[in-house]
Amino acid sequence: MAAAAAGPGPGSGPGDSLERPEAEAPERRRKAHGMLKLYYGLSEGEAAGRPVGPDPLDPTDLNGAHFDPEVYLDKLRRECPLAQLMDSETDMVRQIRALDSDMQTLVYENYNKFISATDTIRKMKNDFRKMEDEMDRLATNMAVITEFSARISATLQDRHERITKLAGVHALLRKLQFLFELPSRLTKCVELGAYGQAVRYQGRARAVLQQYQHLPSFRAIQDDCQVITARLAQQLRQRFREGGSGAPEQAECVELLLALGEPAEELCEEFLAHARGRLEEELRSLEAELGPSPPAPDVLEFTDHGLTDVRQALAAPRMAGKEGPGLARLLANVASSILSHIKASLASVHLFTAKEVSFSNKPYFRGEFCSQGVREGLIVGFIRSMCQTAQSFCDSPGEKGGATPPALLLLLSRLCLDYETATISYILTLTDEQFLVQDQSPVTPVSTLCAEARETARRLLTHYVKVQGLVISQMLRKSVETRDWLSTLEPRNVRAVMKRVVEDTTAIDVQVGLLYEEGVRKAQSSDSSKRTFSVYSSSRQQGRYAPSYTPSAPMDTNLLSNIQKLFSERIDVFSPVEFNKVSVLTGIIKISLKTLLECVRLRTFGRFGLQQVQVDCHFLQLYLWRFVADEELVHLLLDEVVASAALRCPDPVPMEPSVVEVICERG
Repeated sequence: MAAAAAGPGPGSGPGDSLERPEAEAPERRRKAHGMLKLYYGLSEGEAAGRPVGPDPLDPTDLNGAHFDPEVYLDKLRRECPLAQLMDSETDMVRQIRALDSDMQTLVYENYNKFISATDTIRKMKNDFRKMEDEMDRLATNMAVITEFSARISATLQDRHERITKLAGVHALLRKLQFLFELPSRLTKCVELGAYGQAVRYQGRARAVLQQYQHLPSFRAIQDDCQVITARLAQQLRQRFREGGSGAPEQAECVELLLALGEPAEELCEEFLAHARGRLEEELRSLEAELGPSPPAPDVLEFTDHGLTDVRQALAAPRMAGKEGPGLARLLANVASSILSHIKASLASVHLFTAKEVSFSNKPYFRGEFCSQGVREGLIVGFIRSMCQTAQSFCDSPGEKGGATPPALLLLLSRLCLDYETATISYILTLTDEQFLVQDQSPVTPVSTLCAEARETARRLLTHYVKVQGLVISQMLRKSVETRDWLSTLEPRNVRAVMKRVVEDTTAIDVQVGLLYEEGVRKAQSSDSSKRTFSVYSSSRQQGRYAPSYTPSAPMDTNLLSNIQKLFSERIDVFSPVEFNKVSVLTGIIKISLKTLLECVRLRTFGRFGLQQVQVDCHFLQLYLWRFVADEELVHLLLDEVVASAALRCPDPVPMEPSVVEVICERG
């Protein structure tokens, strides 16, 4: 190995020098692989896919605990050629030099730290020695102090007990002196007008005098104090009844009399009577200065007058050439006016809880007044009164809903619905923020009031549907009852009442659309405007109304009609109304067409009367299907109208479909 390290042998030539770069190239690759393995935390076995970790007993492992140099050199001599041995020596020398350089660098870089750490350790040793000496001295001093304290306590033990007894006797003598001087003190306080001090003296001595009243000396003191206290109470009552004293003096007199044991109910009645008299006197003086003025209306009265104003605005006839106020504008005006008046009322009541008012700090005005008086009595009472007032319009007598305009019902329903969605929560939140309630008594939850407002809105909207349905039903009923259907002429046009029904339905659609959203409709067929015509003129209907139909077979036709009704969908005329335009119009049209059906069932029709019904129903189908949620509903009702008229016709011959279409388009 030494000979190999001395230099190339005599047999070495240029070829050996060329082989060294080739031998160094795998070494560089191994170093690069080693750096990657160190970066990713892998061993040679993991990187090569071999079992992880070398054999710990391998004597040729440079990093192993059982490394044997002789065995390692023998292995190199046997397995490696001369050139590789020389390269290994060169690489080992280079590694040794690199390690030496790294160690020197590490020592140089941390030299100052080593020096500083050494100085710190030396200083800590010195400081701990000083601290140990000081702790020893402190322990010695504490032992001396403890010894002296024990000696002093033992010396003064007897004196301390005597001093304690004397202090107790001194305190007792002072109390006895206060008791013996109490009558004179009370008399002096009464003469000087220090009524509060006299009551405090009496309160301090009352329990002691009650406890030792069986002793003659204490009994005499108690009798004298009772006489003086009675005179004090008399003077306080006289001062309380005088009209010249103000509210603070009156309150002080009441508190002192209560402290003296006077009955609370009697004092309360006298105080309220006196306060009432002073208040009436001040009000009379204010009226004399300012003159008489009308009383301000409360929230409920204001609401009654504002529902009345809207009713007059809706029911009043329109001026010539001018339109009446729109429903949306009326709704906004009513809502803003009521809300403004509620805020004004809250601001007025809030004065009772202002910090400048002397009685605002009383528990009543911080608790029960805010929760039960303002929140429950004023705000919750107003909301419920408004709902009850609105519901009273649903109880109007008469078939047409009395004198209540239908537009008022629609407006009130929308107002109550707005209260349910936002206004009630806003008003109660505003009330709770202005009046910080410190009372734990139960209050009406917001959800309960919202449910009441929603129920009121539902009742109003349902009543609106019934009223409008009755109005249109009246027109249809009169048009059926006042006509002679047996001797009527062949139809040439649509009757005027059917045109009026379509016009009124369109007007209702516009009116409801001002306050409610559109709603959801089922998918409409592409020939919705012609389905009624095809239904009435289909082969099924022509078979039913064919010329071969004779009075000798009425039972078969009735049987077919009844069988068809069994398989048709049942129509609930008075189904619940939802808060949208489509649902409202659907309810009105169902009531109207159901009325038309019932009126037709009470009449007898000739051939031309049946044809007139056929024309009218086709005209209604052309326009009414677009207002309802499901157009099939209109088909079914109008189909039943024509079928009912055919059953009550001795000569049921329907009109040609093309003629019906021409008449309806011309109408």
